[in-house]
Amino acid sequence: MAKLSIDGKEYDSASLSEEARNNMLNTKYCDDKIAELKRELAIIQTARNAYALALKGALPKDA
Repeated sequence: MAKLSIDGKEYDSASLSEEARNNMLNTKYCDDKIAELKRELAIIQTARNAYALALKGALPKDA
């Protein structure tokens, strides 16, 4: 299986206990979810900036 590096020590994931493997998988899931949310946030921030620019363009000029 894969190698796991924690605090500078390397572990063979095949030799880990079931609890440790589950924690490793849960940690990977969380890391993947954080990366996904960061991508979504970047997309939403880009859209928000576009909406703000559109709003500025739609405001009355004599205010």
